[in-house]
Amino acid sequence: MHGLIQVAGIIDQAEADLIIEEGADWLGFALRLPKKNEDLSEADAAAIVKAIQPEHKGVIITYLTDADEIKGFCTDMGVGAIQLHGDVTPEQLRRLRTIAPDLYVLKSLVVKSDNIDELSKIVESSSEWVDMFITDSFNPATGAKGATGLLHDWNVSAELVRISPRPLMMAGGLNPDNVADAIEQVRPAAVDAHTGLEDSTGRKDRLKVRKFVQEARRAFARTADEQG
Repeated sequence: MHGLIQVAGIIDQAEADLIIEEGADWLGFALRLPKKNEDLSEADAAAIVKAIQPEHKGVIITYLTDADEIKGFCTDMGVGAIQLHGDVTPEQLRRLRTIAPDLYVLKSLVVKSDNIDELSKIVESSSEWVDMFITDSFNPATGAKGATGLLHDWNVSAELVRISPRPLMMAGGLNPDNVADAIEQVRPAAVDAHTGLEDSTGRKDRLKVRKFVQEARRAFARTADEQG
C-alpha cells in the first residue's frame, strides 16, 4: 500500500465530494474526541461514509481505547478502518484483532521533542495487531495529539519508517507546499492532511486539496522510481 493520500476532518457531504473530486483516496472523520468538539454528527458521518464507499474508504479518527467499544462503533458507522489516537494498550489491540479481524487498524505515534524511544517501544509492542502506523504532532501548549497544524521532527518519522514492520502514514502540519519534501525525506507509505488544507472559515479549500494531491502523487512516483 504505497502512495495513499488521506484527507481528514470531513465536515459535510459537500466537502467529502470536493475531496474525492480532487483525487484523495481515504477520508477521515474525527469522532468521539476528548473534548467533544466534533465537526459533524455521527449520523451525518455514517451517511457520508455510506455514500463514498466502496470506491473511497471512510476512516474513523477517534480516541476510544476499548476494543469492544471500538468494534461496536465501527459497525454502527459502517466503516472498515479506524485510526486510534488514544492510549490503546497492546492487550486491547490484540482483542480488537480477535473480535474484528477484517477491521483495518491505524495506530498513532504522536511525536514529541524527545520520545523516539517511547515510540519505538509502541511499534515493537503493537505492530502485530495493527495494519499501519500514523505519525502526528503533539502540541505542548494544548496537549492535543493530532490536528495541531504543527510540524514535528521529520527525522523521527523517518526512523519510525525504518524500524516499523508495518507501513507508516505521515501526518502533522502537512500542506501543499511541504508534502513533497516530507515524502522525499521520510519515505512514508501514505500521507494525511487536515488543517493545512483549510481556508479561513475552517472548510477545505479546493485549490489546496488539488495541489496537495498533485504534489503528493508526484513525490510518491519519484520515490517509487528511485526504489525500483
